[in-house]
Amino acid sequence: MASLTLFIAAILGFLAVGLGAFGAHGLKATLSADMMAVYQTAVQYHFYHCFALLIVGLLMHSGIEHMSLRVSAVLFFVGVLVFSGSLYAMAFTGARWLGAITPIGGLMFLVAWACLAYSAWKVM
Repeated sequence: MASLTLFIAAILGFLAVGLGAFGAHGLKATLSADMMAVYQTAVQYHFYHCFALLIVGLLMHSGIEHMSLRVSAVLFFVGVLVFSGSLYAMAFTGARWLGAITPIGGLMFLVAWACLAYSAWKVM
C-alpha cells in the first residue's frame, strides 16, 4: 500500500501543477473573477492534500502499518477527488449546486487528518 500511496501522491502532484498552470495561463480570460477564485481554491487544497498523502505514503514506507494510516491515505485521495473535483467542475460549468458536494470532501479531509494524528499518537 505504501508504494501505491506514493504513486497516487505523485500523480496528484503532477495534476495539481498542471491544473494550476492551466488556470493561471489558460483560464484567466475565460473564467469570471469569482469562478477563478473557486478554481484557485481547488488547486490550493489539491496541493495541500497531495503533500499530506505523500507524507502518509512515506510513513507507510518507513514501516508504520496502522489501519488508521491506511484510512487516512484513502480519505486524503478521495477528499481531493470530491473537494477539489467539485470545485473544478463548478468553475468550468458554473453549476453552483456542485458547491453542495464540496463540504463532503472537506469532511473527508478532516477525518483523514484525525486518522493521521491518531497514527502519530500510536507511534509515540
